[in-house]
Amino acid sequence: HEVVPGISSVSALLARHRTNLNRVGRPVQITTGRRLAEGWPQDVDDVVVMLDARHAFTAHLDQDRFIYWGAYVGTPDEILVSGKLADVAGRIEELRTEARVRKGWIMDTYLLRRP
Repeated sequence: HEVVPGISSVSALLARHRTNLNRVGRPVQITTGRRLAEGWPQDVDDVVVMLDARHAFTAHLDQDRFIYWGAYVGTPDEILVSGKLADVAGRIEELRTEARVRKGWIMDTYLLRRP
């Protein structure tokens, strides 16, 4: 894979999904799965989550959320899923588990967006 200086995994994820980090004039928060499990950040509609081994996004299935998820972004093994969280969460869990078993590790990141 190619390393492009100045391009973070978050930037690569958003570019691959052809979306923005946040909406105009709105804050964004980058956090961990552990923090997201404690609750949705106050006054933020766009949350980037890294290091989420326990699928903290599943705590928000009953809320109106959209997810842009990616694993191994920028590599030949790249996996991308996006959609309404309630519709794609199960698929993300399956893909994540399969990929981790296959490779022995996983590096994934996602953006959760509240309308």
